[in-house]
Amino acid sequence: MTYVLGLTGGIATGKSTVAAEFRKLGCPVVDADEIAREIVEPGRPALRKIEAAFGPTVIRPDGTLDRKSLGDLVFNDPEKLNTLNAIDHPYLRAAITDALAAAIATGAKVVVGEIPLLYETHYEGSFDGVAVVTLPPIMQLERLMARDDLTREAAQARIAAQMPLEEKIARADFLIDNSQGPAMRRAQCQELLGQLAG
Repeated sequence: MTYVLGLTGGIATGKSTVAAEFRKLGCPVVDADEIAREIVEPGRPALRKIEAAFGPTVIRPDGTLDRKSLGDLVFNDPEKLNTLNAIDHPYLRAAITDALAAAIATGAKVVVGEIPLLYETHYEGSFDGVAVVTLPPIMQLERLMARDDLTREAAQARIAAQMPLEEKIARADFLIDNSQGPAMRRAQCQELLGQLAG
């Protein structure tokens, strides 16, 4: 039996570094962000719908999605964010479901689905359990500012646009504390895999 683990957390808490750890430990990982990029490639129906809803300013001259200009539009406007999610999510969910099925078909003991907005999109029912990656709020803010070259205000707006990390922690089946460095991160992932694969 394959255990299907949902992996989530807040923005900039280090979900991808934790997912990479699971990959190194031999787990197939389905990355929702990667799939989200694929579904809005030029020629895909999701991209055409985004352009129709938000106008040509969100499309670069080469026909690809201008993520920064789209982000600037939606992160400060809940209504626009809801519009974007309504366009994206049906395509995203179908593609993630297919990718998880393919990963389970490999016969791996544990398959990981890295889904940033897992709780926000009510995706927890697709997993046997959910692990939330945690960081202290000040570390999360500093990492986001550094990673995306954002002002404190812009970073706080992006964090505020998501479900509070405390709420995700309260709903989690497992927690991975990502504030203790690589060795502790690896140890926590190994320990969790030992529980799940056992």
